[in-house]
Amino acid sequence: MAQFLFVLSRDDNEAATRCYQFAQIAHSKGHVVNLFLIDSGVMWANNERDFTRKTGTGDCPNDYLPYLVENEIPVGV
Repeated sequence: MAQFLFVLSRDDNEAATRCYQFAQIAHSKGHVVNLFLIDSGVMWANNERDFTRKTGTGDCPNDYLPYLVENEIPVGV
């Protein structure tokens, strides 16, 4: 089992989607996962923003974020 720290530093829908996706994948494989939001990435701590905006590949942050919340993945801001 490995430990992963995913850092989101941009207020960018694509970056947030990939960060949440990779965190979900790592956790689902049994690894310890933590998220940390820095710089412009702290804007993703606002629960009023649109988490359903699609990326170019058709997914969105909300495809992965509920899993992280349900599994109580630590998020530092």
